[in-house]
Amino acid sequence: MRIILYLIFAYVIYRLLKGVFLSGHKGQKIEKRENGGMIDEMVQDPVCRTFVLRRKSINKMIDGEEYFFCSKECATQFEAQKQSKA
Repeated sequence: MRIILYLIFAYVIYRLLKGVFLSGHKGQKIEKRENGGMIDEMVQDPVCRTFVLRRKSINKMIDGEEYFFCSKECATQFEAQKQSKA
């Protein structure tokens, strides 16, 4: 039982010290973000107009321009439309 109390006490001290050292970090703003420090943005599929996360989208370079799609079906449909217009 004592070991559990010591572990809890040690954890509380650790969290307090971590908070003190991180809050006084020479005026730098420290933010924890998902996905390795990048903020993810929403992009719109040009076919179905659905918004998807950029990191989860399917992106294709078509005629030197980058497009983002929610699915492979939308990407295929868009490419077919582009080819038929050309």
